[in-house]
Amino acid sequence: MKVFFNELFDYNFYCNKKIIDNAMAIEKVPEKSQELFSHILNAHHIWNARILGRPSDFGIWDKHAIKDWADIHYENQRSSFDITTNADNFEKRIDYENTEGRLFTNTLQDILFHIINHSTNHRGQIATDFRNNNIEPIVLDYVYYKR
Repeated sequence: MKVFFNELFDYNFYCNKKIIDNAMAIEKVPEKSQELFSHILNAHHIWNARILGRPSDFGIWDKHAIKDWADIHYENQRSSFDITTNADNFEKRIDYENTEGRLFTNTLQDILFHIINHSTNHRGQIATDFRNNNIEPIVLDYVYYKR
């Protein structure tokens, strides 16, 4: 499982870094895309905090300046790699409160996979938003990454 999740987080790091680099290079990033990418960063941070039993200092829809995306992204990835590297049981149950204060329990592997899947979903929305704003989206399909 460690190898599997490290590969997925490598892919996640690559994709998010491509979006960050692209956002830094274009003249105007659509507002919706800025909101969605900030949301990706926030959710990743919040889930890492839940796994580690720490409070999060991000709200789910906090908006970050594009210039801050890379630092937040790097810290998220570093934290996730620490989690996967030090995990001895991916079936471990994690208790957490959602953003509405309700209590839930999921396995570590389910939460880690959710982080990746959640990011992929919103990167797809960003690609659509780019296209709707006449900006060519980046190809971020997993198979292209693996080639």
